[in-house]
Amino acid sequence: MHFSVTLAASLALSAVQASPIVKRTGPVTTPKVNDGIILNYALTLEYLERKFYEDGLANYSQAEFVAAGFEDPFYDNLKEIYEDEKTHVSFLDTALKTANITPTVELEYTFPAYDPLSFVTLSSVLEGVGVSAYLGAAASIMEKDYLTAAASILSVEARHTSYIRASLGESPFPDPFDTPLGFNQVFSIAGAVITGGSSPVTLPFMAFPRLTLQCTQYYYEADRSSVTFSGAFTAAQKFSVDENTPIYAVFFSGLDKLPVQVRITAGNKDYKIDRLPAGIAGQVYVVLSKSSTAFNDENTIAGPAILEVYPKGQAPSEPLPKCP
Repeated sequence: MHFSVTLAASLALSAVQASPIVKRTGPVTTPKVNDGIILNYALTLEYLERKFYEDGLANYSQAEFVAAGFEDPFYDNLKEIYEDEKTHVSFLDTALKTANITPTVELEYTFPAYDPLSFVTLSSVLEGVGVSAYLGAAASIMEKDYLTAAASILSVEARHTSYIRASLGESPFPDPFDTPLGFNQVFSIAGAVITGGSSPVTLPFMAFPRLTLQCTQYYYEADRSSVTFSGAFTAAQKFSVDENTPIYAVFFSGLDKLPVQVRITAGNKDYKIDRLPAGIAGQVYVVLSKSSTAFNDENTIAGPAILEVYPKGQAPSEPLPKCP
């Protein structure tokens, strides 16, 4: 039961018109953070995950999950994951209050899941992003007790990811390293499903412009598949980019950051690469960057988008991905 890589990306990065996350309208810099900001950042993500599982368990019955191919005890395990996310919310909220720091609150969300399969697919994406968020934030945590707590949550999120991936027929551990993401990268993904609400806490993060993958009816394979970024050149022109500006698709997989120079397709609207880099696997992130060496927020012009990538020659033969 493999899920569509294009579906996974579109689920995680669906356009949302009313998101309270600030979109990039000009130059952006790497945010300055402290432990209080990082705890509220983590709490923001845990609220999102808690509500996601709360809605999924309310919207779909055990029988519906079984009918979709997720046999018992899958439904009961989803309940366990939900309880974990509730506990994470409570723990982080208490930690912030104990430190006399105002905690954020639950916001409003729109999760583009329409049946048990799309729910589990989105679960895989969100859990993977959660792992990448904690991993990326770890180097910025100063207090050792907070770092230990974050590592403890990270390891549980990683087990969630492996279990959900295995339930979808994907490799539970496709890469020997997990992928760290930066604060603005994660907030760009979270902003796609945060559709409203207000928080007493203002976090210093901005969302990059959306990066859209053109739908494909084939699975992505490392060192083989091409990727088209729909409308990306047109969008990039808002940031002083023209046809002579070298732009790179930078793929984040494990600890690797691999740039591939894009080309403009016929019609001067899209960017495209003809071959994914070798050595990437699993849930891979890609941004568009003005630099082939400095992969920072200042050089990022769009993204991240999310791909599920298979080793060359190991993609499933069926069922083929479906375009939404």
